[in-house]
Amino acid sequence: MFRGWLIALALAPLASTHAAEPVAPYPPSPVIRSFDWDPADTIRRAAKDGDNWPVTWSDDGALYTTWGDGTGFPPRTDRKLSCGFARVTGGPTDFAGENIRTTAEQLGDGRQGLKGWGILSIDGVLWLWFGHADQRGGAARLAWSKDRGKNWTLADWTFPEFGLIGFINYGKDYAGGPDDVVYCYSHDGPLADTPADRFILMRAPRTRLAERAAWEFYAGKTPEGVVRWSADINDRQAAFEHKDACLRSAITWNAGLGRYLWWQAIPQPAGHRDRGDTRFEGGFGIYDAPEPWGPWTTAYFTPKWDVGPGEHGDFPSAWMTDNGRRLYLVFSGEDAFSVRGARLQTVAPPAK
Repeated sequence: MFRGWLIALALAPLASTHAAEPVAPYPPSPVIRSFDWDPADTIRRAAKDGDNWPVTWSDDGALYTTWGDGTGFPPRTDRKLSCGFARVTGGPTDFAGENIRTTAEQLGDGRQGLKGWGILSIDGVLWLWFGHADQRGGAARLAWSKDRGKNWTLADWTFPEFGLIGFINYGKDYAGGPDDVVYCYSHDGPLADTPADRFILMRAPRTRLAERAAWEFYAGKTPEGVVRWSADINDRQAAFEHKDACLRSAITWNAGLGRYLWWQAIPQPAGHRDRGDTRFEGGFGIYDAPEPWGPWTTAYFTPKWDVGPGEHGDFPSAWMTDNGRRLYLVFSGEDAFSVRGARLQTVAPPAK
């Protein structure tokens, strides 16, 4: 695998000239040797007309999620929603979903309707980053619910700089997460369908997420290697770099391996009518690191998966077993809530 990465790196200059397939931006993982996917015919799909599907594991044991441009789980909503909400119970092979009718349901197709990009359960409260906050495909706005998704409060501020903010998820209701802060990430651009050259990282105290003034941004490291944070958004630095390839993604902490897993869709090539549309065809990378700011390495990379990967992929910690080596990807391939299992082969025995 390491030799393959060296070959890909040597061919990188040719890629820009001859439009070669995308290559991984970081060297192989020192911990994860391979991702072995379950056969494609084992994929389970439900709610077959919606996309996105970010998930979080809440205090009641269920997964909470949102979908875009669809009608959700049966019985379906009577109108197509730009953003709907659902609760998923059970395991990865026997899950059941039910729609949550809520004050935050959104109407409007495509860029005109708000979409749920990142969701987090912490201390019994659901938090959600809406995209398309300007209803023109850009900006992000925070919302929260104290009654498991039935009623929502919208922040009176937005991040016009970022179009795809997500939360880093940990265990059940944020178990195993930092005691004092919540981390978020976004591609460094205002539009949800336009790739950037890098991802940024931001954080806020877990008790002050609703305050714009509480958020600060990863600002690189000092010469001594100390991580810097700044309240000035203009000080932000890259937490991950991949030229013209940073767009839709999700991060989950794998406690068994002691690694963050970052699923990232590979955007469609420049000139495509919708570079973020990988519902039916496309590829993705999975990167791992010991800290949210890295150093990132490549655990899996494919320019073209054997099925459509969708625009969003999540590894729910609720469905991780065998010390993090058995896990399931929730992805929006074929405009559905799709679930596929994988087994990780590790370089060394996983951490206890």
